[in-house]
Amino acid sequence: MVSNPLTDPEWADRSVAFIDRVVATVRKYTTQPLVTTARGIVFGLLASFGVITGLVLLLVGLVRGLQAALDAVVDHQTSVWISYFILSALFLVIGIVLMRKRYTPEEEK
Repeated sequence: MVSNPLTDPEWADRSVAFIDRVVATVRKYTTQPLVTTARGIVFGLLASFGVITGLVLLLVGLVRGLQAALDAVVDHQTSVWISYFILSALFLVIGIVLMRKRYTPEEEK
């Protein structure tokens, strides 16, 4: 039975409750997944920028530390080139190991 707002004292409360349920349902299926996705993208980008920055700073520190350690043995110009060769050999070995691990033995056949 349709309520008459002039004779039903609960009409306003029921109308507000109905509108609130509709808005909550729409928000649950539209806005909430979008907010969750946006937060995931933003926090993922922040984390990736932080990791990349940390790796770059670690690499710079490694190069400078190796050069400082080699300065005790040879002159600065030579220590720079030796540190480059040592780190390039290290990264070459890491690259070879990672390239060999990219396929399982079953996939190579």
